Amino acid sequence: KEDKLCIEAELPGFDKELIKVDVKGRLLTIGGERVSKEEVTDEKNYRRERHYGSFERSFKLPFEVSEEQIHATYKDGILTLLVEKPEEQKAKQITIN
Repeated sequence: KEDKLCIEAELPGFDKELIKVDVKGRLLTIGGERVSKEEVTDEKNYRRERHYGSFERSFKLPFEVSEEQIHATYKDGILTLLVEKPEEQKAKQITIN
């Protein structure tokens, strides 16, 4: 976008509380952990399974940002980050004389 950088990550099955977004200078890191449990009970059997998995992905941004410049939302398994561009990165209209 013209004045914002948009990053979307598909994270189905992740709890919002287990997703982390960190920023340090030009490095933006998205990470998370998924924990799922499954129990099956019938007349003769009982089975319980647990699955764990984590990930971490880092992106080098074209400019430095602070946490105040990032707006994060998580809805329907999609994490959306809107990163405000600094003034010097925004497009400017040049008047022709």
